[in-house]
Amino acid sequence: MQILIKDIIVKKRIRREMGDIEALAESFKKFGQISPIVVNKKKILIAGGRRLEAAKYLGWKTINAVVSEINGKLDTLEYEVEENLQRREFNPEELAEAARKIYRLRNPGFFRRVWNRITRFFRRLFRIED
Repeated sequence: MQILIKDIIVKKRIRREMGDIEALAESFKKFGQISPIVVNKKKILIAGGRRLEAAKYLGWKTINAVVSEINGKLDTLEYEVEENLQRREFNPEELAEAARKIYRLRNPGFFRRVWNRITRFFRRLFRIED
């Protein structure tokens, strides 16, 4: 659900360093908000402080949020910590593989371009959806 950013209450958080908010904002511009923030019924932020800051940076008026039943200082703190702990970064090999695949998709070879055109032709001819 979309909620007004101005209505979100941000209390003291564990994360002090927000990191590169501009990079996250650029990601929002390109891909949109991939994951919603989490607030409770009183619209107190539980998870997604960086996402909220990126949305503010972009001048958004609303943000996609999930309203949770979480209340109380202990539950809120455990949720915030859990959300950040369970995130796992790509290892160098995974990043390298992703970069190679992205490069190949952006720069297909001659035979791949020909095959893609043939495939598109027959899909249009037979009205086949991707």
